[in-house]
Amino acid sequence: MSRFFRAKEKEDNSKPEVAKGTDHLDFQVRDLYKKGVNYMSNDKLSDAIRSFELALRLDPNYVEAWIKKGYAHFHLRDYSFAISSYDMALNIDPDNHEAWNLKGLAYYKMNNYTKAIECCTKALDSNPSDGLVWYNYACYLTLDGKIDNGMEALKRAIEIDISHAKKAVRDKDFENARAEEGFMRIIEVVVLESLRQGYDYAGKIVWATGMDSQDVQEAIMRLGMKGLVTIKQKKSITGKEEYYELSRDISDKLGEVKRSGFLKPKEYSAPIQEIKDIIEILDKSIESVKNGDLNQTVDSFEQLTNPSKHGNTMIEQFFDQHRDLRLYQARLNDKGQEYLDSHKSELTTLLEDIIEKVRSGPLSRTI
Repeated sequence: MSRFFRAKEKEDNSKPEVAKGTDHLDFQVRDLYKKGVNYMSNDKLSDAIRSFELALRLDPNYVEAWIKKGYAHFHLRDYSFAISSYDMALNIDPDNHEAWNLKGLAYYKMNNYTKAIECCTKALDSNPSDGLVWYNYACYLTLDGKIDNGMEALKRAIEIDISHAKKAVRDKDFENARAEEGFMRIIEVVVLESLRQGYDYAGKIVWATGMDSQDVQEAIMRLGMKGLVTIKQKKSITGKEEYYELSRDISDKLGEVKRSGFLKPKEYSAPIQEIKDIIEILDKSIESVKNGDLNQTVDSFEQLTNPSKHGNTMIEQFFDQHRDLRLYQARLNDKGQEYLDSHKSELTTLLEDIIEKVRSGPLSRTI
């Protein structure tokens, strides 16, 4: 996103002093903005606000300055002033999803969940791929008593970034949703992910996630009854200790993190068939991109990014490429055939790069 939203002035070689003056003005604005950001980083919020205001006197259309000014007011708990600043930014750039999200956060602090929900809806209209906005949306919906909708929004946030699940299980905003089946499944997802990462004792899971010990024990019991987790015991100095393993079926589907020694890095072991499936999907994706087949391309990207399919493995092995795939997927969903036709080269390069990493990296040993 560009910092400046005013139109660039046309060059006029006959009046070099105007161009010089414009450059000087831009320098002053940027300098004041940077000073404001530095003041914020040092927790000098009032000084930051003054710097942003001086920058805005010189350039009233400086959207980022309005947003940062609003954020400084927010941290001073001047929520009404914060909202006014975000409104100024939105008057200039109505689709700025950051401003909409932060405005929603200010309303949330004012306990006005209806307005917070409206702001999140606007933010998601502008950028439906922002997992943090989906997470905030889930909080606001749940606090407003719309628990089913809140759980759906939380599910979307977790699909984009699984770390939101770990955050949700200790977030008090979801307190009135803890008895809901949807939220209990999210707790189970966090426990399964912890086990997959090698945290095989209840105490380790509590330490890694910050969850309540009772929630962990109840989730393990439910997962054991579903056949997803095996409960085992081994002898120790103090007696018998209970530990847990993913069942063979779920381990084959998700893969596991193996810890081979104290100083050795952990290795992710993905199932052979899944790696073969990923390569096949990547090959099909390249073909569909080259042929301009929008439906097939979107379907292939969905298989590669969705955590319920191959998304978790892609995140573990190709985090940056997975992020790029999700961004392209959102653009394809929003802009359709025209976007695919104009970005064939970039998409093909990305997919070929992933294939090369699969075939030359550590995963190649399992194929």
